[in-house]
Amino acid sequence: MKWVTRKNANVDRVACPWLIKRFVDRDAEFLYVPADQIRTVAEREGAIPYDAAGVELGHVDGRCSFESILVKYGLTDPALQHLARIVHGADIPADVTVTPESAGLSAIARGFALAHGENDHEKIHLESPMYDALYAWCQGQAKGGGGGGGS
Repeated sequence: MKWVTRKNANVDRVACPWLIKRFVDRDAEFLYVPADQIRTVAEREGAIPYDAAGVELGHVDGRCSFESILVKYGLTDPALQHLARIVHGADIPADVTVTPESAGLSAIARGFALAHGENDHEKIHLESPMYDALYAWCQGQAKGGGGGGGS
């Protein structure tokens, strides 16, 4: 399936492809287009729009797009729920303190955006291992673990 969103991806628009590929659609193809072309491209390509104004898989009812995808696809894994709160805080500046990890994720994700500009597929490629690691940490937290030891 094809998925479409705004180009120049940052926090949510990189976290969502990670989530989609790992838990919703392993064969997903992501299209990044100017915001004013999302609906047209979605219709022409039969793509699912996400993280765009007025779409189901966007910022809805106080959720970020990552959280909206969890709701739509019934993803209730406690580790994913924890990761969603981290992504929410990283994506929405007013909520950056929602988890201690959100500020760090925000800085890292925004750093990738600065370093790689509009090369959205490269950002997904480079950041996906970070989300794999963060998800593994969240799994440890969900199991009551400390998330890793000191030095």
